[in-house]
Amino acid sequence: MPREPSQTTTAVDLEEIKLVGTPDRACLVVIYGPELGKRSTLTRSAFGIGRSSKSELPIDQESISRHHARITWTPEGHVIEDLGSTNGTFVNDVRVTKGVLKDGDQLKIGRSILKYMAGDNIEANYHEEIYRLMTMDALTQTYNRRYFNEAFEREFNRSLRYRRALTLLLFDIDHFKQVNDTYGHVAGDSVLRHLAMVIKPRLRQQDVLARVGGEEFAVLLPEVDAEGGRMTAEKIRKLAENAHFQIDTREFTCTVSVGLVSFDPRISSPTMMYELCDKALYKAKQNGRNRTET
Repeated sequence: MPREPSQTTTAVDLEEIKLVGTPDRACLVVIYGPELGKRSTLTRSAFGIGRSSKSELPIDQESISRHHARITWTPEGHVIEDLGSTNGTFVNDVRVTKGVLKDGDQLKIGRSILKYMAGDNIEANYHEEIYRLMTMDALTQTYNRRYFNEAFEREFNRSLRYRRALTLLLFDIDHFKQVNDTYGHVAGDSVLRHLAMVIKPRLRQQDVLARVGGEEFAVLLPEVDAEGGRMTAEKIRKLAENAHFQIDTREFTCTVSVGLVSFDPRISSPTMMYELCDKALYKAKQNGRNRTET
């Protein structure tokens, strides 16, 4: 089955998060990064975010400046202001210097993602967000490893019982370490996020796209045989190859390698099927990358 992802988001057992606090009119919730699920109440006082331990929300990451951003109250509502940070402050993936926050906005601070919640239903929305985090990877907006494992076991058992078609794809970004080393981990996170945004809309509603490792994704294709799986794999490969990623003024491209395995009665378990697919992915890497192998 999938290896443990390298990101902090998947290292926390979300079922153990304690839902504490009282209803607030506005708050920030960590949905990706250290202290996943943590809620910070916003008031009319200035609220600092940064690596400094004196910040109202201290986040110990190299990608975050000591005094990264500040949220203040104005007659228009809560306003976020970047404090000249090295890697910038983003609201809904748009870099901002200063801007008014709206309920549901996502703030990207370094490699962490925070969600701004405001209004009368904030307590219910907070509980709903925590429940969503139990199945979703907040960085890529794809399913997480936990959800994938459950879906994979369910679909495998269905195929085993009724001899229905099922194809599994594994793909990851070629030379992703070079992306991180050249452009930084913040850029690497952006590539993962935007690659998922490119691929996800081109899959069927019943397909399961999940992030199962640092730069590794799985796609579960129910009712799809080997030929149909190869067509989907090639579509994913070409989408990645033709995508352009931009960080500030820097633009670059990337490719992916894909492993493919279709259900066969001789495959005795989801673990065995996953391992066969992982070997196919390794074969694609060994044979030159930017290709699909079975």
